[in-house]
Amino acid sequence: MEDSATCSTTFESHVDWVNDTVLAGDNTLVSCSSDTTLKAWNCLSGGTCTRTLRQHSDYVTCLAAAEKNSNIVASGGLGGEVFVWDLEAALVPLSKSSDAMEDDCPNGVNGSGNLLPITSLRTISSSNSISTHTNQSQGYVPLAAKGHKESVYALAMNDSGTLLVSGGTEKVVRVWDPRTGSKTMKLRGHTDNIRVLLMDSTGRLCLSGSSDSMIRLWDLGQQRCVHSYAVHTDSVWALASTPTFSHVYSGGRDLSLYLTDLATRESLLLCTGEHPILQLALHDDSIWVATTDSSINRWPAEGRNPQKVFERGGSFLAGNLSFSRARVSLEGSTPVPVYKEPTLSIPGTPGIVQHEIMNNRRNVLTKDTSGSVKLWEVTRGIVVEDYGKVSFEKKREELFEMVSIPTWFTVDTRLGSLSIHLDTPQCFSAEMYSADLSIVGKPEDDKVNLARETLKGLLAHWLAKRKQRVGSQPSANGDVLSGKDVSHRSITHSRIEVDCNAENDTMVYPPFEFSTVSPPSLITEGSHGGPWRKKITDLNGTEDEKDFPFWCLDCVLNNRLPPRENTKCSFYLHPCEGSAVQILTQGKLSAPRILRIQKVINYVVEKMVLDKPLESVNPEGTFTPGLVGGQLTHSVIGDGSYRSGVKPWQKLKPSIEILCNNQVLSPDVSLATVRAYVWKKSEDLILNYRLIQGG
Repeated sequence: MEDSATCSTTFESHVDWVNDTVLAGDNTLVSCSSDTTLKAWNCLSGGTCTRTLRQHSDYVTCLAAAEKNSNIVASGGLGGEVFVWDLEAALVPLSKSSDAMEDDCPNGVNGSGNLLPITSLRTISSSNSISTHTNQSQGYVPLAAKGHKESVYALAMNDSGTLLVSGGTEKVVRVWDPRTGSKTMKLRGHTDNIRVLLMDSTGRLCLSGSSDSMIRLWDLGQQRCVHSYAVHTDSVWALASTPTFSHVYSGGRDLSLYLTDLATRESLLLCTGEHPILQLALHDDSIWVATTDSSINRWPAEGRNPQKVFERGGSFLAGNLSFSRARVSLEGSTPVPVYKEPTLSIPGTPGIVQHEIMNNRRNVLTKDTSGSVKLWEVTRGIVVEDYGKVSFEKKREELFEMVSIPTWFTVDTRLGSLSIHLDTPQCFSAEMYSADLSIVGKPEDDKVNLARETLKGLLAHWLAKRKQRVGSQPSANGDVLSGKDVSHRSITHSRIEVDCNAENDTMVYPPFEFSTVSPPSLITEGSHGGPWRKKITDLNGTEDEKDFPFWCLDCVLNNRLPPRENTKCSFYLHPCEGSAVQILTQGKLSAPRILRIQKVINYVVEKMVLDKPLESVNPEGTFTPGLVGGQLTHSVIGDGSYRSGVKPWQKLKPSIEILCNNQVLSPDVSLATVRAYVWKKSEDLILNYRLIQGG
């Protein structure tokens, strides 16, 4: 028997939780997701997605397949909808315009088990709702089994595909003819949500598990419940039967796996774990158990001869009232499990359960289910530090930086991985100087838009492939890359900001280079064809530009950024009380929020010694400035105002210090940081200056 397992294929295309999968025939896998879609996959071709099926209006929670009719698959979801799909008809290639099904699903394979970051591109409308364009289905339309008024959580089908059962929050089991979509009966008995259903091969018997902790056996011919099994002490979420339907394996929220003889009602606790059981799969004499943990375990089951397990002793008689097992458990007579350890475990990647965006807006601190704390760099999609199992709170405090940078992305870890969301126009609000990013060969006071450079890094592979395919042809909207001669230094408030200043505009700078070994996945929400997901290295340049949000392409192809909030910071600059030093300025000043206090010092020095000869510099290299008269000619401190005509004394040791709220400011801090951590008021910032003592 094998003592290890390796990942052979990864199926990647869904953009939300995968809730269920079924095998239809020998080589077609069908999956359903909270992204409201079903996807069909070719199991024998490295995880190729052959079609996306869209018909549900809400999360798709469950699937059922006919063992002897590989074309028939049923799906149910939170919208109260049950659809029966003919895969042979549904998978016939359709025109690209069809929205019910899509060809050539994006897919990616990564057998390393790495928990890779995901970047989501979203368009936010004026009402702050997320735009996800999903039109009505065209082409093939599945058969609808209408009748559910509430959410559907469970489906099961007989081998021939002539009977379908469904259950959910209505607490009843509905029986359907999947060939016509007509309801044949409704079975009542459960007192809470029905979470799992199982049919025998003939369709005569049906098992149901419920949040009322009960398992019920139904005879569909008699249209009634023939047995109730009080085995569990909490919700029953998973069922699997022996081939003859004589015994049932069950698991659920109480962390326990039981084996029950359906005829004698004898039950046995096989094993217990640390996590609720979600799915069961019987294979020969073993049973695979999936839980809310990311690992999968294989336990002994004696599926061919389950009576051998009962010979070990320790069984009990299952009651027929739900409170009977609960009472036994409370009285302390819980059964002893037969097996202590699984025969094989397939470890999964621990899911991320806690995160914190750091103040520099480039790093995210995470903690996973194993307790490991890591620091991610979102502009490169990599882990830069693995701290191991340390206190998340203490590490967060240790990494705190007193910097203020606008929030340009949001994070969620709902999928257990790090999902970075870029929403327009908010994502374009953060800028940094190239010097702060250690970008070589770029003027150190050039402003770098973090979202724009991140998008260039994410789409570098796509841009390169696209360039090979189309050469230097104009983009879809007629604008070529360098077709707009507008400087990003323009102070006019145009509706669109165009940046064509850089000579190598498509160059990806090192702080924004993403790994090609463990590439992140890109998810678009708000594109023409609906949400999709693809590894950035799987983008081949042939993707329809309509599959990307317009604002994203406008940014990376035409260097255009959408209108943004004012990136300036207004402030007043006054001498300290009692100081005789004055400068040529009156009224309010404004400068970029990222401007360093060093630039303000330079500004003060310039206005004090604008025409002062170098002889005024004392032997220590500090200034001995005098008073200067005249009128202020510039009301804006520009980050590039010293690029030409830099005065020699500006490179020397400054003799001025800047204060805010009587606190001396470091020359390295930005105006935004001063406003957030020192000024702490909504009014315009007030800065004071004075000569350094001894200067």
